[in-house]
Amino acid sequence: MKYRQLIALTTATVLAFSTAACGTKDIEDAPAGIQIETLQPEAEVQDSVDQPQQQAQEAQAPAEQKESEKTEEVKAPQGPLKPELVAGSAPKLPIRVSFPDWKGYTDNTLAMNSMYSFKGYHGQGELFLTISGKVESFDMFVNGTPVDTQEITSLGDWRIDISSVTKNGENTVQVSNIVPSSEKEAVIVGIPYPEVISGTPEEEGIHPEALKLISDLIETDIENGFTSAQLAVVRNGRLVYENAWGKTNTYQPNGLPNTDSPNVTTDTLYDLASVTKMFSVNYAIQKLVTDGEVDLDDKITKFLGDEFVTETIQVTTDSKGDPKDPASLIDLDTLKKWKSELTIRELLKHQGGFPADPKYCAPKLYKDGLKPGEDYPENPLFAGNVPSEETKQATVEMICRTPLDYEPGTKTVYSDADYMILGLVVEKVTGKDLDTYLKKTFYEPMGLTHITYNPLRNGFSKDDCAATELNGNTRDGLLNFEGYRTETIQGEVHDEKAFYSMDGISGHAGLFSNATDLAKLASVMLTGGYGELSFFSPNIIDMFTSPKEEDAANWGLGWWRQGENQRVWYFGTQSESGTFGHQGWTGTIVMIDPERDLVIAYLTNKKNSRVTNVKKDANKFDGDWYTSATLGFVPEILSIGMDADVDITQQLKSLTKDMAVSAKKILPNGVSIDSSHPAAKSARSKQQLAELYK
Repeated sequence: MKYRQLIALTTATVLAFSTAACGTKDIEDAPAGIQIETLQPEAEVQDSVDQPQQQAQEAQAPAEQKESEKTEEVKAPQGPLKPELVAGSAPKLPIRVSFPDWKGYTDNTLAMNSMYSFKGYHGQGELFLTISGKVESFDMFVNGTPVDTQEITSLGDWRIDISSVTKNGENTVQVSNIVPSSEKEAVIVGIPYPEVISGTPEEEGIHPEALKLISDLIETDIENGFTSAQLAVVRNGRLVYENAWGKTNTYQPNGLPNTDSPNVTTDTLYDLASVTKMFSVNYAIQKLVTDGEVDLDDKITKFLGDEFVTETIQVTTDSKGDPKDPASLIDLDTLKKWKSELTIRELLKHQGGFPADPKYCAPKLYKDGLKPGEDYPENPLFAGNVPSEETKQATVEMICRTPLDYEPGTKTVYSDADYMILGLVVEKVTGKDLDTYLKKTFYEPMGLTHITYNPLRNGFSKDDCAATELNGNTRDGLLNFEGYRTETIQGEVHDEKAFYSMDGISGHAGLFSNATDLAKLASVMLTGGYGELSFFSPNIIDMFTSPKEEDAANWGLGWWRQGENQRVWYFGTQSESGTFGHQGWTGTIVMIDPERDLVIAYLTNKKNSRVTNVKKDANKFDGDWYTSATLGFVPEILSIGMDADVDITQQLKSLTKDMAVSAKKILPNGVSIDSSHPAAKSARSKQQLAELYK
């Protein structure tokens, strides 16, 4: 009997995506076993179980036509699956299911007692069996395919290669008809988690033409002045695409092209900025909650001590050093009460009451319109800006002193301070710095070698990293604070609070990675584990990625959610409402779409360019103006034709024409398309792209 991998066929939404939509938005090793059966692809045909007429047509179709189809037919094993005796003992797997009555009790559900389902992907998977010495016989099936149990004895552990019968999503193992029926824990089944293996876009329902358009768009942008990018795509447990474009350090500090810079590769590390929050603090807390080591309603004082409350001060000036309205000041007793009740959950929600950007590393506060001879105002929350453990401790003390701006839980204010504090909580609970804990818990066991804090201290060179700001943290000379970096930042975290205040290791920023390792790490959010490693329970994943409030569906606990098309600038318009991820200021994004089992990691260093107009917006860099910087164009184009056997050529051609028109529409007032303004360069890039797709 033939077995077919079925790819769901859906009608792709045809959209004329333009830069207008998002152009200005920033906001262990298992024991080796003998493979019993390998996949043998036949001529690929579209599934037509209920379409006999189409089946007849396909039978007459030439072989070359069948090879062009995007679905896959594979041979089922000839006969039952055959277990092999494991040399030594089986690995200690996180999922161990005991039959009969795996749930631990028997009721009238009856069939439930014999079946267990687990997440898997086609073409990979194995099971391990431990058999009680009293078992005389039993039956076993995997997704309906029988397992030859006649040779299985209680001697040692057994491995079954199930890769020839696994499918994407839920897979079912049935153990039944155990003799004697009274035996408890008669058959124990160990189940590893899926891992990310190699694959192709076509195999997983992604059109290579869509990926080519993404690549062409990035390349034309780079030809017209954009910096660099890196992309990795994982679908259905397979790494189906990875690529890199541009140079590691595109420009000299004066803005002229840096022709001596090496090219970016798929191994190049990027500064993840706020993407750090998810793959550092959120991963750590999700693991600690799963293991019962912390509770989301634990108060912060449990970890930072009473001084988190008692040391609180009043700050009578705003973020620019101007006096606050006395009527707006909150009395100190109220501030202390609020902080004494602050919980982990409220910080994850960005509802902790902390100011959006307390500048612990800035000795003075920037403000416009200084009078001649006037200096910037002193910063009452300054803790130091010499990267060291001493400065970190001074910053922790200043965090304890920081007053809240509002009552926790009453509104949402995205604040780096929330995740700085949560990072400190993780370090208190684990007794390790964040970098060490994450490496020992996640990165190293998963075999990830290109993700770390402080790359230059961890075996990487500057050229291994994509550079960020050209003139340190000065915004092209606007900020001239003593101790601030003035040279091009490369291999060090750009974020000021992470670099100066926390010595490069913080919960809110500081993590570096390449796109491939990041996508593999993100895939854990679809399964809860990796191989022999268990990280998060399904309930914890659901809790952290569900809407944090009924009226705030675009937020989970830390995670950004699509909600009702509320994050299209990052996740595109074709992602389901349950899609989640995060973006980073340096030009990075990770998107996880559980409905489509899709992970996208897209990294740029768009800040590796001059500030366009220092006086108008010191945070708007030339690289920000390009379509390649908008992040959301990747999932938008990638989704075109996904899982549909259609020709998308004309759709892509039409789309490039609209993109060229829209790029002209969003040129700033007074900017000609022939000018040297980066928005004009981006518009010319879209014209070039449209010409390429005539």
